[in-house]
Amino acid sequence: MNKILKIRELAPDVKEYVISAPDVAKNAQAGQFVIVIVEKGGERVPFTICDYDRDKGTITLLVQTVGYSTHKMAQLKEGDSLSGFTGPLGNPTDLDGYKKIALVGGGIGTAVIYPQAKKLKSENRTADVIIGARNSGLLMYEKELSENSASFYEATDDGSKGEKGFVTDILKRLIEEGKNYDCVFAVGPMPMMRAVCNLTKNYGIKTVVSMNMLMVDGTGMCGCCRLTVGGKVKYACVDGPEFDGHQIDFEEAMNRISAYKEHESEHRCKIRG
Repeated sequence: MNKILKIRELAPDVKEYVISAPDVAKNAQAGQFVIVIVEKGGERVPFTICDYDRDKGTITLLVQTVGYSTHKMAQLKEGDSLSGFTGPLGNPTDLDGYKKIALVGGGIGTAVIYPQAKKLKSENRTADVIIGARNSGLLMYEKELSENSASFYEATDDGSKGEKGFVTDILKRLIEEGKNYDCVFAVGPMPMMRAVCNLTKNYGIKTVVSMNMLMVDGTGMCGCCRLTVGGKVKYACVDGPEFDGHQIDFEEAMNRISAYKEHESEHRCKIRG
C-alpha cells in the first residue's frame, strides 16, 4: 500500500499526486513510468513519472480523470493509499550526445518533460522549453519549467496566454530564426507529436517522442502497447516508451488508442452519474 502524501489540482479533471514509494523513487529516472492499481482487484493503469525525490522517497504523478480507475483515484484524499504501485518501468530517456535540445510539451504531456528539463539543467545542458494547451487554464508546470529552461515559450489555441497557435508554430519560428537544435523531445497528444515530427523531419532534426499506448501488464506480456517503429513491431512498455518519432507509424498508433473511445465515453457518463 502506497500512501498519497499530497494532492494538488492543476486544471479541471487534472490532479498532481505525491506518493510515498521509497523503492521506486530510489531507482526512478526521467522518462520511466509506473503501474498503479487504485483499489483491490482494480485494473492496472500506467502513468509516466513526472517527478521523484530520492531523499523523501516520493514519486509524483499527473493524472487526468478519463475512465473508471482515474475517476476512483480522483475521489481519494491525502492520507489514503493506493492498492498497488509498481515501477520504475520502461527505459529512461537517453538524450546523451545532444547539445542543443528543445523540449516540447502539450497538455498533460507538459509534466513528462519537466524531469527532462531538470536533468538537463543539472548537466549544464539546459534546453529550450515550449509548452502548449487549448487555453491558459490548461497550461501546467509553468514556473517549474521556466526555472529549468534556457528559454521558455507558451502557446494556447485561443490566445489566452503566450502566443496564439500551436507549439509547432513556435518551434518552426525558432528553427527558422537560427536555433540549431540537434534534438527535439516531444510529449503530448498523439496528433501534436505527429505534427512535431512532420515539422522536424523537414529540417532533418532528430526527434524523440514518448508513446502512451494502451497497456495492461507493463512487462511486454499482454501486447496491448504494440506499435510499428521503422517497419518493426515494438512494445512501448519494454522497448520504449520513447522512440524515434520519424520512424513511428502514427496512423496505426492513433487508430489503436482510439479503438475504445466510444466505450470510454459511454462508461464515463455512467460512473459520473
